[in-house]
Amino acid sequence: MAILKILRLMVKYPVLTRGGKCMHKLFVFLVFLAAGPLLLAPAAHAERIKDIANFEGMRENQLIGYGLVVGLDGSGDKGNQTLLTIGNLLQRMGLTIKIADIKAKNAAAVMVTASLPPFPKPGMQLDALVSTIGDAKSLQGGTLLLAPLKGPDGKVYALAQGPVSVGGFIGGGGGTTVQKNHTTAGKIPNGVTIETEPRFVFGTGSEIRIFLRNPDFTTAAETAKRINETLQTDSSAVTLDPSTIILKVPEQYQGKIVQLVALVEAIDVAVDVPARVVINERTGTVTIGEAVKIAPVAIAHGSLTIEIKTEYNVSQPNPLAPNQARTVVTPKQTVNVKEQNASLLHVSGATLGEVVRALNALGVTPRDLVSILQALKAAGALHADMEII
Repeated sequence: MAILKILRLMVKYPVLTRGGKCMHKLFVFLVFLAAGPLLLAPAAHAERIKDIANFEGMRENQLIGYGLVVGLDGSGDKGNQTLLTIGNLLQRMGLTIKIADIKAKNAAAVMVTASLPPFPKPGMQLDALVSTIGDAKSLQGGTLLLAPLKGPDGKVYALAQGPVSVGGFIGGGGGTTVQKNHTTAGKIPNGVTIETEPRFVFGTGSEIRIFLRNPDFTTAAETAKRINETLQTDSSAVTLDPSTIILKVPEQYQGKIVQLVALVEAIDVAVDVPARVVINERTGTVTIGEAVKIAPVAIAHGSLTIEIKTEYNVSQPNPLAPNQARTVVTPKQTVNVKEQNASLLHVSGATLGEVVRALNALGVTPRDLVSILQALKAAGALHADMEII
């Protein structure tokens, strides 16, 4: 708006030089003077609600079942469990056979799992994960026979069947074998067919609950505020606690829940991230959040290295020595102690960039950085929560 006002003034009252030309430098200066606050304003970091929250009722459900993989090349189970499974299968198909006559080296007992997405419909297909539970060596080339998949309530919701893809192989024999990837677990793409639609509860008809994935008071309040601004109301969205926002369905969206959810989940919300430092001591990985600050502090870091070396020398007897004189090996040990010179380094930072530059100036390894951050936290100079995983 300010730029447009300046343009109108320049057109109405042009500033001319002696040659009758417009003073372009003054024009550019005025434009930047008006747009300066806009150009220098920091950009707000925002995320969509669909990326930081879940709507009540929109969740996955786990399915599990027991099955039999056949067609293996001698890499199946050797236990009685698979023999009994094959016997029961043949008996249900009208065949009677003795367990002692069954050979199970080409079959394997497996557990089949799948994730049921929200609002599934009969006929939809999913991927199945197949894993051995016996002593089978590989599922390469196997086919899963029809296996029912049940939910936690014991009801059958889907059926699984199809060729197993392990993404690896085992080759060779005897004492020389080659293996690539994991061959005792595999997937069946689109191998699960949904047969029954489970009951999902999506809101109560008059209100919808929104759950933040990372509970936070500031983010919850900002989310409710942005929803009310978008719907042009004052009390449609109410914050219940740091993780729950209750959205009352406006009158114009009664019977149009899908349109309301599509509108709400696309709203951008400024996410408030707590200051946190995450340390993985097993791998030496350090992750520093954007809001982490370090109070002014001086750090001296040095390392002590002790090197113990053993050299073996050969002691030869003199030519005129007695007959019982022998050549012997004599060890010689040397101990060297090295300590790096450590000087105090002033470290402080109000932004993540300053913190990183100050810590990089120490020239330390990731594991040394872990020790330094722990010392800063103990000294009260690190203004952040430290999490060790």
